[in-house]
Amino acid sequence: MPRPLNIACLQTRPMPTMESALAEVLPMAEAAVLAGAQMLFLPEYCGGLNSDGVRLCPPSQAEHVHLVLSQLRSFAAERQVWVNIGSVAINGSDGKIINRGYMVDPKGDILGSYDKIHLFDVDLSEDAVYRESDTVAPGSRARIYDTALCKVGHTICYDLRFPGLFRDLAHAGAEILCCPAAFTKTTGQAHWHVLNRARAIENTAFVVSPCAVGPVPGGGASYGHSLVINPWGEILADGGDIPGVIHAQLDLDLVQATAARVPSLRHDRPYKLADSKEKDVA
Repeated sequence: MPRPLNIACLQTRPMPTMESALAEVLPMAEAAVLAGAQMLFLPEYCGGLNSDGVRLCPPSQAEHVHLVLSQLRSFAAERQVWVNIGSVAINGSDGKIINRGYMVDPKGDILGSYDKIHLFDVDLSEDAVYRESDTVAPGSRARIYDTALCKVGHTICYDLRFPGLFRDLAHAGAEILCCPAAFTKTTGQAHWHVLNRARAIENTAFVVSPCAVGPVPGGGASYGHSLVINPWGEILADGGDIPGVIHAQLDLDLVQATAARVPSLRHDRPYKLADSKEKDVA
């Protein structure tokens, strides 16, 4: 018996303020619900994003008064829809922020949250240097949401390059692995599609990755191409390089069906790295 789930990814632009971010997000969210989406997925830093060239400087507030979080919770309750808030910037300690995502239920309650574990500290070139850890405190706990519709594992952007995190979420029962992002245009052109497809194939799960698109105020650009990928690695939807909403219907029974065809999760085995001088024993 098929278990259909209608989802939508909101491919928003990086906006300089919370107010401008909401002006971008809410009309897309309304359109997605009117088109039948039961669960919405938003990008990383959907509450606003700025850059000083080296560091990402998103507008932030304390969680209990966060404008974007409260408005999206109200929207979820008013429209009775699940909303995965890819991430917003939450005030942390020591002057740093937390890159935190949320799952909000159709009553507007927060089912859970996830703090981005792996921070984007890379030197792509002399002119493209990024130091997310200068302003962001890393998380330390993986997160899976057991919603009324499905189980969702939450990761964020640079986490995509760490397959062990996705493997653990799949072993914990995640049917959808979501990776909201503001992937850079440079790395997105080279790696975005292949990494997302790999995470789906190796874990026999759906991958849903909403990605911001367009210039980041202050410097840099996000790649776009929000993706929905099935457990066989087939791309069901691609957001391209303009803002908008992409829709897909997921048959959640495909997760078990694909795992039955290629039961790689059940074939994981413990091992150790042999010393170079160690000899195998027949």
